[in-house]
Parts: sequence; structure tokens; C-alpha cells
Amino acid sequence: MTVTHAISPQAFPLLNLRRVAGNIGAEIRDIELSANVSDELFAQIEAALLKYKVLFFRNQNHLTDEAHQAFGARFGKIVAHPTVPAPTGTKLFELDASKGGGRADSWHTDVTFVEAFPKISILRGVTIPEYGGDTVWANTVLAYERLPEALKRFAESLRAVHSNDYDYGAERIVAEEHRVQHHRQVFVSSVWEAEHPVVHVHPQTGERALLLGHFFKHLVGFSSRESARIFELLQNRAIQLENTVRWQWQQGDVVIWDNRSTQHYAVNDYGNQPRVVRRVTVEGEPAVAVDGSRSRTVSRPQPAGQQVA
Repeated sequence: MTVTHAISPQAFPLLNLRRVAGNIGAEIRDIELSANVSDELFAQIEAALLKYKVLFFRNQNHLTDEAHQAFGARFGKIVAHPTVPAPTGTKLFELDASKGGGRADSWHTDVTFVEAFPKISILRGVTIPEYGGDTVWANTVLAYERLPEALKRFAESLRAVHSNDYDYGAERIVAEEHRVQHHRQVFVSSVWEAEHPVVHVHPQTGERALLLGHFFKHLVGFSSRESARIFELLQNRAIQLENTVRWQWQQGDVVIWDNRSTQHYAVNDYGNQPRVVRRVTVEGEPAVAVDGSRSRTVSRPQPAGQQVA
């Protein structure tokens, strides 16, 4: 039985909860998010997040950058992006469509090019276009559960290297020059690589999930061509429409997702309209494979003044 269906909305008595799609996602109404929500309420928000993978909150216009970060800190240590500078005085990751790196229009799990990739992301709608700019999330636990048994065992045996220096144009029909330049000069200002199991065990739920997305570079022990074919097979399973939920943003929305059990994609269909969203990122831990082995760092920038032997 799929864990996704094991708990009803009535299991969260403090939450006015509405399911958004059949296999992932729930909207929670009538809550004002802040660092001061009660422990009981926060515990139910966290439990609902583990079940539904993505939680949506309307009308959170009261949140400032500071309050956004303070609420995020309830989930754990918040961290800045490894390569993209944060807005002054914050650890936020800002996606501004008017700048080169502001359109996350490719399926990914956040920051999987580091060994201890984020466990939770909290995204706030600062400036939302009049139309377009939806975001779609996919349930990577369900994707794994629906694999044939033989393919599950094969996927569990695989390890993959992820890098921020990936093929930026591979999934994009059009990659404008200023976006390519931003990717090269900012996003890849330092190169990080990490090796993860393709199937990992969620540290809180025990669920198994596929760990893929566009930061994937190659499979350990396979050629680049073989890696690409196997990746495509598994990735296509992950992003089947039945595994997904799509959210139409409004000003002041906040979305929280479990980065360990999802991928997401920001739909790039809003032209030159302004779109600004800011993300609080909660530090995670190395992924653990079914056999107990863990993620590891392949390469990372050396601290200033440190020489490599």
C-alpha cells in the first residue's frame, strides 16, 4: 500500500487541510505562519508535510524576509545557497525572472550537488505575474513504489554523481544568452560534485525515494551514454502526471516542500512579466542508500588559503 494514502486529513485536527491532488500536495487554510506558532500546531504542519510532501499556504503577505527565515528555522538550521549570493543581510535564495538565474524551468531536487542536500525548502511569492509562472512538484516516493520489482532492485544498486556544472541547455528548447551567462558566471562560480544513491531512505518516514533531477551528471560505473539512457528511464517515471501537483501562485503565497521526496519545475510561460520568489533552505544530511551506504562529496571548492596536497 502506498504510504501517501495512509492518513486522512482528519488526522490533523488543528489544520484546515484540503488535498490539492490525488498523490501529492495539500493546502492549509486559516493559518498565519510565523516563528511563534505553537509547538502543537507546528508538529501537525511537520507531520502533514511528511505525508503530503508539499504544503500550500495562501495570504501570507505579513511575512518579511526576517520573519520568513525565522519560521524556516523552526525546521532546522537555515543555509544560504553555496554559489548564488543572498540578498544583503539574509540567507535567502532569490529567484528573480528579470535576472539570468530566475527561471527554474527544469525538473530538479534542490542543491543535490552537495553531500548533505537540503531537507526542506520554503518558497514565498514576492512578486507574482498576472498569468503563468505556476510550479509543479512530483512525488519521488510514489515514483519508486510504482517501479516493477526488478527495476526497483536495479535502481537500488545505482549511485550517481550530481553537479552544479550540469548541461544547462539539455532540457530547454530556448536558453537565452543572458541566462547561460548567469549559469556560467554565478551558478557555476565554484564547482561542487556529490555522489548519491539513486534510491535513498527518508530519514524520518523510512520511505524509499528516487534521487535524480537535472543536477544528475552520470552513473558510477556506466558510460555517459548508458547513464543518460538509464536516467531517462527512471526520471520519466518520477515526473509522470499522476505523480504531480500544480500550484497557481498568488501574491503572498508560501509553499513548503520536503526536498527529500520531491522534484519540482517552475513553468516558464509568463514572458517578460516580473516574477520574484524567495526561498528559505533548511540544511539536510547525506542520503542513505538501502544498503546503508551514504552520500559522499566528490569535489568542492577549497577554503581560502587552503592548498590541495
